Amino acid sequence: MRGFVSRVVGIAAVCAAGDSSVVAAQGTDGKYPSKPIRFIIANTTGTSVDTLARIVGAKMSELLGQQMVADNRGGAGGLIGAEIAAHAAPDGHTLLISSTGMQVITPQIYRKLNYHPINDFAAVSLFAVTQNILVTHPSLAVGNVRDLITHAKANPGKLNMANAGAGFQSHLAGVLFTHRAGVDVHHVPYKGGASLIAVMGNEAQLQIAPAPSLMNHVRSGRLRALASGGEKRSPLMPELPTIAESGVPGYLSTGWVGLMAPKNTPRPIIAKLHITLSQAVADVATRELMGRQGAEAVTGSGAEMIQFINEEYRRFGEAIKLAKLKVE
Repeated sequence: MRGFVSRVVGIAAVCAAGDSSVVAAQGTDGKYPSKPIRFIIANTTGTSVDTLARIVGAKMSELLGQQMVADNRGGAGGLIGAEIAAHAAPDGHTLLISSTGMQVITPQIYRKLNYHPINDFAAVSLFAVTQNILVTHPSLAVGNVRDLITHAKANPGKLNMANAGAGFQSHLAGVLFTHRAGVDVHHVPYKGGASLIAVMGNEAQLQIAPAPSLMNHVRSGRLRALASGGEKRSPLMPELPTIAESGVPGYLSTGWVGLMAPKNTPRPIIAKLHITLSQAVADVATRELMGRQGAEAVTGSGAEMIQFINEEYRRFGEAIKLAKLKVE
C-alpha cells in the first residue's frame, strides 16, 4: 500500500492552527497525549497480532513521549476487545489493534454484536500484512502446489488439512484453497497452535496458516513451505511462489494488522496518530523486527484501510459460506 506521510502534512498544518474539539482530549496543557495510551489487543499474549502491536507500540511510545500500555482482551474471535474499544472515550487514549478476526470474520458468524465493525471506529491505518503460507509435512511426496493438487485428486479424502479451529483464519484459508483447487481433503480443527504441531507430527499433512506462526518451523525443516496466499510474492520470501501463480488462479488469503480509534475521536488526534504510526513503521529497526515475525510493514490512509477491510469482508464471506459456518 502507498505511504501516507505526504498526504497528512496538510491535516497536521490545520491541527497546528487550533481546533477546539481536541482541547478536552489533550488535557489542560493542550498537548496530546496527556497520559499513557491503552492499546486494546483482542488477542492473547504471544500471538502474531500481539507481538506486532507491541513492536509498533514501543516505537510510537518513544515518538509520542507517553507509554503505550498493552491490554490483551482475547476471546470470542476478537469480539470482547473490539467491544471495549468501541465504547471507550473518544479521546485518543484508548485505541484498538485491529485485525482480521474482529473486523472481518466475527461480524459474519455472530448474529448479535455490541459494536459495528466499521461505523463504531475511526480508521488510522494498516501497519502490517502477513502472508498465509501453505505448508506440508516434509514426508509428503510433493514439491509444489501442482504436485499437491495432483496427489490430493488421486487420493480423495485421504489427506488431513489442519486448522486452528472453526472460523479461524487458517480454517477459512484452507476451505477456500480446497474449493478453488477442486480437491477433497479432510479439514481437521485443532485448538490454536496445536494445528501446526499436528502437521509437524504428520497427524495432518498440510495447513495454510499465518507466516509469523510457522516460518521458524519452515527454517528448521519441520515444515515444508509450498506457496504463499498473497496477491504477489512477499519481499520477505521472494523465492516462494504464490498459490495463485502455482495452479490456483484468483486465490488470495492474507492476514493484516492495523490501528483504530473509537468513533468521534477528534480529527487532529487521528492525524497525529497517523503521522506517528507512519514514522514508527518507517523506522529501520522497527521494520526489521516486524520482518523477523514474517510481517510486511505497510501504511496507508484511513480511507484505504476501510476499503481494504470491505474487500476482505467479501473475500472471507465467500469462505465462510463454503465452510457452512453457523451464525451464533
